[in-house]
Amino acid sequence: MRRGAGRGRGVGGRSKMGSRSSVEDAIDALRHGKFVLLHDSKDREDEVDMLIPAQFVTPKSIATMRRDAGGLICLALGYDVASRLGLLYMHDLLNLALDGRLRSMVSTCSPYGDRPAFSITINHKDTYTGITDRDRALTISKMASVAASVLNGEDGVAEFISSFRSPGHVPLLIAAKNLLKERKGHTEMAIYLAERAGLSPAVAICEMLDSTTYDALPFEKAERYAEKHDLCILDASMLMDDAAEHIIY
Repeated sequence: MRRGAGRGRGVGGRSKMGSRSSVEDAIDALRHGKFVLLHDSKDREDEVDMLIPAQFVTPKSIATMRRDAGGLICLALGYDVASRLGLLYMHDLLNLALDGRLRSMVSTCSPYGDRPAFSITINHKDTYTGITDRDRALTISKMASVAASVLNGEDGVAEFISSFRSPGHVPLLIAAKNLLKERKGHTEMAIYLAERAGLSPAVAICEMLDSTTYDALPFEKAERYAEKHDLCILDASMLMDDAAEHIIY
């Protein structure tokens, strides 16, 4: 189905969500702090992730991701932000830290062929356990502020060091430097959409799981969820088409 096909028009001329939405619909939704669903491809993870810009995350957002998606709630960061903060990929950190046979456990390539995007895990200093909806929302929303400070040329490193501790309960993901040209994962798709929307390159993402089959939620079920909750749903091919028209990296 091509972009925008099979969709009606809702009240006030707004697009009806569900099925496959347009990239512009998704960008508008993100600017208004709404969730967007993203599917990579059947040749990759074949998973749908729920995402929301970090600057709009609230405890309710975390509860929704935990309840309706069910995967690991992570925070995707743009490469420039991560680089300026001195963050490294977890596999690089482990290769530096581990000795001998333990180093053979370190994975630098996933089963579907990509380099893992994981970096360190963090908690904001004002959290208690760090795992509650309120705690994770605080960590993620405050990290959005750090990302914005870094991109504005402020001393985000000092803010990062003084405001967060590690290990924690929010895994950080580092997007590839060249985004979709280099890696077509949910991390890169999320950051691509945030940049297209003119938002801070910090996005909370979570895999959608199926409690009936105990596997990833099929795209068709994710479409029905999007329709029910008036959300946009996109796949990687649509973002690749959009990237060919809007070169922002």
